[in-house]
Formats: sequence, C-alpha cells, structure tokens
Amino acid sequence: MLTLLRHRAVSSVIPLLVVVLGVFFLARLTGDPANLYLPLSATPEMRAEFAARNGLDEPLITQFGDYLAQVAHLDFGESLRTAQPAGEAVLRAFPATLQLAGWTMLLAILGAVVIGSLAAYRPNSATDRIASFLSSTAASVPDFWIAIMGVLVFAVTLGWLPTSGTSGAAAWVLPVATLLIRPFGVLVHVVRGAMVSALSAPYVKVARGKGASEPRVVFGHALRNAAAPALTVAGDLAVGLVNGAVVVETIFGWPGIGKLMIDSVLQRDFAVLQAAVLLTALAIFALNILVDLLHALLDPRVRQRAAA
Repeated sequence: MLTLLRHRAVSSVIPLLVVVLGVFFLARLTGDPANLYLPLSATPEMRAEFAARNGLDEPLITQFGDYLAQVAHLDFGESLRTAQPAGEAVLRAFPATLQLAGWTMLLAILGAVVIGSLAAYRPNSATDRIASFLSSTAASVPDFWIAIMGVLVFAVTLGWLPTSGTSGAAAWVLPVATLLIRPFGVLVHVVRGAMVSALSAPYVKVARGKGASEPRVVFGHALRNAAAPALTVAGDLAVGLVNGAVVVETIFGWPGIGKLMIDSVLQRDFAVLQAAVLLTALAIFALNILVDLLHALLDPRVRQRAAA
C-alpha cells in the first residue's frame, strides 16, 4: 500500500507542475488588469505604478519564478479586486463546492447501487430495460442543458424552487439534481454490468446452495465483489464534477470554487484564479490517490501489482 501511495504521489508531481504553468500563462491572455482596475483617463505613469505594485512589470518568466517561490512558502499572492490573500478567498469558497459535490456523489452512488442491482437481478426484464433506457438518457444529457431547463421549468414557470442561493433545502434541489443526473446514469450502467457478472460467479451459487437469503446474496456477496469497478468510475465522476461545478455554480449563483474561477477570469484576478486552480488540482490528485487506495483494499490483485 505504501508503495502504491508513493508511486501515485510521485506520478502526480509533473501533471501538477503542468497545471500551474498552464494557468499562469493562460491567465495573462485575458488582458491587462489595469484596463479594469484603473479609470479610462489613467496616465502611463499610473499604469506603470499599478504594474509595479502588483509585480506585473517584470518579464513573464521572472513573474513565474517569483510565483513558484511564493507558492513554496504557501503564499498565493493578493487579490487584485479585494487586496486580501488569494488563498483565503479560495478556502472560503471550497467548502461550498465540496458540500455540493459530496451530496451529489452520495445520492448518485446510493441510487445507482439500488437501481443497478435490481436491474442485474433480473436481466432483460422490464425493470432492466427501463433502468437501462433511463440511465442511458441520463448519462447523455449535458449539465448546462439540465440546469437551464430546471430553472425554466421549476423556477420560472412553476415557481417551486429558487434560482440561486444556499439557504434552505429548496436552494439545494436544482444544483444537486443538475450535477446528479449524469453520474447516476453512468453508475447505473457500471453497477448493473458488474452485478450481472458477479451474480453468475461460482461463489454466488455456493452461497445460494448454503441457504443464504437473496438480499444477502445480492448485497452481501455479489455487491462486495462488484464494488471495485464501480468505485473506480465513481472516483473519475467525482473528479468530473469539478468541471460541471463551474457551469452549475455560475448558473445558480452557488458560492463555490467554480463560480470563483469564472469571476476571477472575468475580473482578471490572476492570484485568485491561480490559487483556485492549484487547490482544485491538488484536491483532484488527492481524490485519485484515495480511489486507488480503496481499489487496492477491495482488490488484492491491485496490491500484488503495486508490490511487484
């Protein structure tokens, strides 16, 4: 396990550096922040003073080297918009995204386990065909379309749900439902396929021969062995929720990391954007490592390959 952990941690260093390098230089393509933060009548001297004060007067390579040195000391710079530490702004927004993603994945996994297991228990039955059709549809619909239609139908037309905010359970319904549908559809497919194979395995026949009840056979024996592929896919989907969160948080005004990124791009707040992307990348790498470790715990073959 330690070998696997060390290997995954080392292999994440280069992708992380690529992410840091990419966001630093791509952020500068959005334009000169002085055009937003200084009046139209600003003189060249005022622009030069603004650039010097914010470290934007040096060559890009020098700026990048200074940024890496700051990050090494956990200093992510100051927000151009608020003059507050960029790291604090990101840490304030990150919990909202974690809560949204956490509830989404929890509901998606629980629902997929139940529906996928029921569909696999009787393959080619009406239940199986309905579940397969609905899950295929859910996995194919893009997040932004679900969000727009949800606002149009349930907020604007019917007036049942708010269009934005975080206060009250009703404010959570549309954002969670929007992010939930696609992972749920994908996981139903994965759970069903894994359960069909598991239910036809010899150990399941042995368990039934010993008089084990059907719920124990399905959820105790078969599901435990079908959990490994479902867990791997669930980890990939959890990482994908970050991309979906950028769209969903912007549409619903959710004060999370995705909305903070969009706002930082529009406001050319380089320090906040860089800190948000870096922290998100670290969270994604940590999640991938956690999924690999859980997969190794569930599947001895993964531990053997890691030890080899």
